[in-house]
Amino acid sequence: MATATPTPGRGLIDPANHMLILIDFQSQMSFATRSIDAVALRNNAALISQAAAGFQVPAILTTVAEKSFSGPMFSEITEAFGGQAMLDRTSMNTWEDAAVIARVNEIGRSRIVLAGLWTGVCIVGPALSALEQGFEVYVIADACGDVSEEAHERAMQRMIQAGARPMTSLQYLLELQRDWARGETYEMTTGIAKKFGGAYGLGIIYAKSMFGVSEGH
Repeated sequence: MATATPTPGRGLIDPANHMLILIDFQSQMSFATRSIDAVALRNNAALISQAAAGFQVPAILTTVAEKSFSGPMFSEITEAFGGQAMLDRTSMNTWEDAAVIARVNEIGRSRIVLAGLWTGVCIVGPALSALEQGFEVYVIADACGDVSEEAHERAMQRMIQAGARPMTSLQYLLELQRDWARGETYEMTTGIAKKFGGAYGLGIIYAKSMFGVSEGH
């Protein structure tokens, strides 16, 4: 018979057990994205970027043909990471770029969280490649987009069937915090949620403004 203990499951992410790779959040890629509203996409990209930067998760920011075709990465991302250098590629599959892989190996974590455009090309490629090489892969589904809902959903199913684990942007933030008693990151987490957390964020603002209450109290 199994014995329960108050310890987190190994499958949960925390700031020390993964890296975040943000792929091709660029103007040219977003113009044709139809599976998610552009405002929601930018909001979710900002949410996960602020979360990763705030919790000091190592992140790789990569673009494709930035100068010649696709344009700069979303400012919501670059501003969160304080001017961190972009790794520009020619390959659609990020995992085939030597500079990106050198950085992956330098970070040295076997769990990878992916988000970007498009789901069916620029996320499927590194997800399947990393899984085959023994990495654990998580995909933030609502911080990805594709040219149609069908393209996005088929890509998500393909990655899940291969062993990738889906999650959402707000889930990513709250899983990093996980315990409201962690006072050192409480204000940061609720601040990100209030700004980018949609109805949940509005609820935090209301509760604090009207009743002066906090999560966990």
